[in-house]
Amino acid sequence: MIKLYLPSAFKFYTVALILAFTSLNSFSQDIPSDPAAISAGESLFNANCKACHRVHQKLVGPALADVYNRAPSIDWIKAFIKNSSAVIASGDDYAVKLYNEYNKTQMTAFSSLKDDQIMEILAYVKAETDKGPAQAVVKTDAATTGTQGAGASNQYLNVILVGMVIILILLIVILGFLVSALKRFLDQKDLTEEEKEIVHSPISAGSIFQSSGFVFIVVFLVASLGFKTVINTLLSIGVQQGYAPTQPIAFSHKIHAGQYEIDCKYCHTGVMKGKSATIPSVNICMNCHNQIKVGTITGEAEIAKILRAHSENKPVEWVRIHNLPDLAYFNHAQHVNVGGIECQTCHGEIQTMDVVRQQNLLTMGWCIDCHRKTDVNTKGNAYYDKLVELHETATKKKTMKVEEIGGLECAKCHY
Repeated sequence: MIKLYLPSAFKFYTVALILAFTSLNSFSQDIPSDPAAISAGESLFNANCKACHRVHQKLVGPALADVYNRAPSIDWIKAFIKNSSAVIASGDDYAVKLYNEYNKTQMTAFSSLKDDQIMEILAYVKAETDKGPAQAVVKTDAATTGTQGAGASNQYLNVILVGMVIILILLIVILGFLVSALKRFLDQKDLTEEEKEIVHSPISAGSIFQSSGFVFIVVFLVASLGFKTVINTLLSIGVQQGYAPTQPIAFSHKIHAGQYEIDCKYCHTGVMKGKSATIPSVNICMNCHNQIKVGTITGEAEIAKILRAHSENKPVEWVRIHNLPDLAYFNHAQHVNVGGIECQTCHGEIQTMDVVRQQNLLTMGWCIDCHRKTDVNTKGNAYYDKLVELHETATKKKTMKVEEIGGLECAKCHY
């Protein structure tokens, strides 16, 4: 009897140990800890999760610190992230509890995320969990830069105008010296009383205003200022710098992108994969505003407009701010996804704006200047490997400017 019991008991404890080890392994060992995975996880977290979650702080959704130990399993986390509604509909106790705790708000389905990407997000969450909550930092508003000047062309015109005025003043001073020298020369001659009276005639306001020299100066200044005004007016055609229209909903980027640090790519979903950054749909707004009904600045009134648009299945008619002419082609994905350009480079410190305005000129000259100054982002992109090698051999420089890879070719933007 004992002989029969021992093998059975041995098998039972062996299976139990294997299950325990597997369970423990699924919670901790599978989560990567290398810096590369944590860095990739931080990028994924900022792009997909940060709008609703923080690691150490409850926001729209629960705080994620230690979530890999609180959730039933790693596989459960993967399934919930990819399709939370399906997990809730299955009657899963933990999922239903979360659903009821957060006012029956369902998390957005991230079906495009791969398992290894979810593990990278968990790697970042685990690293932040191990660090512990950071000390609160009091944020101050960044100083506003104000509206920039009318651009390089306007500056050149100012320099030319000032230079011409300086030359005019120098000519007047030289002319004064010549007149003084001529008077001294004539005083040495035998002049009649009438001639002496002409040479030493007093200078009056009337004589100055009636002189041909004064008329020339006035005409010169008026013509110069008029020319500058005409050129500035011509250069400003199509330039919308400083444009800040009133929107149908008082949406504050300062609160969303600044205070809550929601990644631009969460709302502007096309920025990584297409020509247009796209305007967020009402459904994206409702991911958070299903639960958040009162705004920080405007109370319930503005959020009520979002809820009404959602209930009536109507889009919000946002007023476009940054608008290039049809003759110019600009691709967001090329600049953001491939070039690694930050949104603030073109749009200004958007995270400090309650009312969005066009910060920069966005003219052809402004873009060309950027292409002349900006280094090509070749890191980790095998497409550029051979080109970088050839460039270093030919120029002895380790970096390439955008203009050196065709960034100033007309057909890049006009075709």
